[in-house]
Amino acid sequence: MRLGALCASLACINDATAPRCSCQRLPEPLMPLIRIPQVVELDALPRFDGLHLDQIITPETPAAFSQAKEELLGWPQVGFDTESKPTFKVGEVSTGPHLIQFASPEKAYLFKVGSDGCSEAVSAVLQSDRVLKVGFGLSTDRSRLRSRLGIEMRHFVDLGTTLRYQGKKGQVGLRGAVAAVLGSRVSKSRSVSTSNWSNRSLTDAQRLYAANDAYAALMVFLALSGDDEGVFEDRIAAGMQIKR
Repeated sequence: MRLGALCASLACINDATAPRCSCQRLPEPLMPLIRIPQVVELDALPRFDGLHLDQIITPETPAAFSQAKEELLGWPQVGFDTESKPTFKVGEVSTGPHLIQFASPEKAYLFKVGSDGCSEAVSAVLQSDRVLKVGFGLSTDRSRLRSRLGIEMRHFVDLGTTLRYQGKKGQVGLRGAVAAVLGSRVSKSRSVSTSNWSNRSLTDAQRLYAANDAYAALMVFLALSGDDEGVFEDRIAAGMQIKR
């Protein structure tokens, strides 16, 4: 199954009016897993070649959000992630997400939640059955999107629930997947990841961190789904979590 057929099957799953097909008979609790090797010496790998600042778009007006939305809707799949201001006190409830990021193979889009035009653009992309959203550990992202913005995410794959290390239990994170699938190293700065994502203006370090989280997830998916023999693509199709 090549990538176009894969996305067509996924669209069929999400469309309640579409004729039933064999892919709909896959029981979600029995999702097959993709086993990848665990790379121990991450520091020995070349650095992941991510997006640069001039490839990162941060819309600030309704017109800019609308343009970003249309560009994203033109891709069959995009990388996705969110960032929230961290909580440090016991019992403190997050007010996130504060930033929602999407990535195409060419650029990333950072949507500041609360900006005029943001919610409409985010909703259009996240609820589109034409665009597959790809990320890692999306359970918390989806919960916060639902509770704060009232958006129920559709047509997505959480690679964190699909990938597993060979001979080891537990989910695979972005760094491990990039190392095993792309053969490169993603630098994850704790000082940036725990910074204040609710600030009106983001630093360059924050912009690069957020953009490349979404971009790296997309690159992992494209590498898996574009392998010459199609080995991973069929297994990804069977293992995706698709929500209506």
